[in-house]
Amino acid sequence: MVKNRERIQAVESSFGRTGKILQKAGRILVGEGHLKKHCRRGPKLKVFFLFNDILVYGSIMVPGRWNHKQKIIPLEDVLQEDMEDGMDMSNQWLIRTPCKSFYVSAASPEEKREWMRHISQSKALHAQHNGLPADNTVGNFATPWIPDIASAICMRCSKRFTVTNRRHHCRRCGYIVCKACSKSRALLPNISSRPVRVCRNCMSTEKQETNQKRMMGKYRKMKKNSVEDTRTQPEYETSSDEELGDQNSYHVSTKWFKDNGDEDLSPYCYFKPEHMNPPVRQT
Repeated sequence: MVKNRERIQAVESSFGRTGKILQKAGRILVGEGHLKKHCRRGPKLKVFFLFNDILVYGSIMVPGRWNHKQKIIPLEDVLQEDMEDGMDMSNQWLIRTPCKSFYVSAASPEEKREWMRHISQSKALHAQHNGLPADNTVGNFATPWIPDIASAICMRCSKRFTVTNRRHHCRRCGYIVCKACSKSRALLPNISSRPVRVCRNCMSTEKQETNQKRMMGKYRKMKKNSVEDTRTQPEYETSSDEELGDQNSYHVSTKWFKDNGDEDLSPYCYFKPEHMNPPVRQT
């Protein structure tokens, strides 16, 4: 376990002061490597670290030494979907989470299979350890954004994008829309605690769904009160329950670690000497 602590310390240090503390009792670094993430302006190489309970990724500043913009995803929130090769990304698959969904691609089909297998296996073991169902991913998932290069016009009103008429993304459907078609803001709890940009179509749908939920809530409340009235015959009853929460040319193959600290020497693994002498985190 000493090697494991050293590896986690090295990951912490690579993100500097902007990253969060990753050392935690029982946490194990399962593997690490570089994957291309489909961003709004195209594929970009990112560094990924798979732990036995979380998935961490970030931007590469200095390959193998300095990373930035750390993102942490609990494994219980992850849902993977296999995808066919795209025009600009091969060996890709979709990672869905409630807050953000995105496409990633590996350098080879073998590496893709290993990433998907290790993520699924780590998630299943994590759920088993915490007494959760094997497939405990529930709730709404964020829609992946359509890349900017996919459309030169607004996908709602068909107006052409220009220097002044810029591209925006609807957080609900992921469409590329203009400012005029995305003036509305809606609260999507799975994405943000604050209202986010949505297109007018999604805003209309959101209002309809909100009204339906409100009507269903009133119906359930009336039904509940009717049953309680029959049983207890109270004079009156009131209730109020409201719940408020790149360096694309540089690629290093993935490295997986075994529980006993030995490396899994597969054809696409690499060895990082700094794991033996990790840099000291500055406080």
